Amino acid sequence: MPDPAAINAMFGRVAPRYDLANHLLSGGIDLWWRKRLVAAVRRRSPRNILDLATGSGDVAFALARGLGSETAIVGMDFCQPMLDQAVMKKNAAEAAERYRSVSFLPGDGLALPLPDAAFDAVTISFGLRNMADRPRALREMRRVLRPNGWLFVLEFSQPQPWFRPFYYLYLKRVAPRVAGLATGEASAYDYLCSSIEQFPNRAGLTNEILAAGFREVTATAMTFGIVALHAAQK
Repeated sequence: MPDPAAINAMFGRVAPRYDLANHLLSGGIDLWWRKRLVAAVRRRSPRNILDLATGSGDVAFALARGLGSETAIVGMDFCQPMLDQAVMKKNAAEAAERYRSVSFLPGDGLALPLPDAAFDAVTISFGLRNMADRPRALREMRRVLRPNGWLFVLEFSQPQPWFRPFYYLYLKRVAPRVAGLATGEASAYDYLCSSIEQFPNRAGLTNEILAAGFREVTATAMTFGIVALHAAQK
């Protein structure tokens, strides 16, 4: 299981160039994955959203752009340097008005500092696999959802069999070098790549979400199966 202290320190080191590394490593496809998430959330018309493991805030800002200022969005992360990056983006002169519906708070996904049944939707993007206790994290997400609220998990998955050899060659040999050049922290991306390899496939994660008490779980594969969007109702 991931070590929370090590994960926190790792993300703190890469925070200033985290966005750049993500765009480089995905070839920009991460922007499309995010659009798919926003479209799925928009169909449920939530009044407020918790974006857990918000990191530098890209998903929270994308949700604000896609849903409008009527939807309140709370971005939460346990790594303060990542939250600092998010706040800097929000406070940029040209962004302050556009993202007035977005706020950021520190918080641990294993013990959310939030009341029960506080949100219509919870989103988490590429953060679930870094939780030290996934079942506990999923139960916490369910706890803070209102009855009939929705969970959206955008996360790496296991690719289609024909694509797997090429994908894991890229993850193990190419991605850490590219990320090392971008961030100066190649070892951090060695961990991130290994965490992807060990993460369950769509069926496995669906079962974990059901075990946490959710229902009506759907899983949508993207980009040859390397990413999946899971949606589930409380």
